[in-house]
Amino acid sequence: MAYELFYWNGIQGRGEFVRLALEDAGAAYIDVTRAPDRGTGEMIGLMESATEPRIPLAPPFLRDGDLLVSHVANILLYLGPRLGLAPREAALGWFAHGLQLTVTDFAAEVHDTHHPIATSKYYEEQKAEAGARAAEFIDNRIPKFLGYFERVLQRNPAGGGHMVGDGVTYVDLSLFQVIEGLSYAFPKAMRRYAGRYPGLVALHDRVKARPNIAAYLASPRRLAFNENGIFRHYPELDIEPGTGTAS
Repeated sequence: MAYELFYWNGIQGRGEFVRLALEDAGAAYIDVTRAPDRGTGEMIGLMESATEPRIPLAPPFLRDGDLLVSHVANILLYLGPRLGLAPREAALGWFAHGLQLTVTDFAAEVHDTHHPIATSKYYEEQKAEAGARAAEFIDNRIPKFLGYFERVLQRNPAGGGHMVGDGVTYVDLSLFQVIEGLSYAFPKAMRRYAGRYPGLVALHDRVKARPNIAAYLASPRRLAFNENGIFRHYPELDIEPGTGTAS
């Protein structure tokens, strides 16, 4: 049976981290809200169900038969071994899960650059606060997170340019998405930072060249970045590191 992925239609968002794993593995899956005979109503129906005993708070969530798994890191912890995208050693598996949780933290901070006050308010209602938050993020949080991931990559005793162990894992795929998203949202900052993190840049390029990923990126299944997802490009927030508060 095909996996069923539930996420908002029209945006990559957090669901993209799961899609990349499914696509790289060539797994059969249904993107439920984009399926013409399914749709967003089915997803919301599950979230608001009065009978489902294990309802998720928010997407993404994955259904595999009778099993419903929510949260990106949790979904990838479940899918990783089944798709051949997780380390074989138990200790490395937990380390990979910890790295994915760190990606989750990073993605939340990316989101808060354009919604620093409340997700219920439009960006235009919090532009001044977003300018200050984006400048702090660019100056301090991007190097904090990317510096950590670069150190992990360089210190992997197995080598080979992988984040964990001696083969590609879902963490590699997720960091590809992080670099792609940051490059869309903050191109000025990322051009300045690229030389600091050569390992991550090389990892991004290797993942992008993987046959199934390359085919996915060239297909209509890969939605374009836009100003409704996590990674948004607002020119007024895209500043050079160290140049002060964004306008």
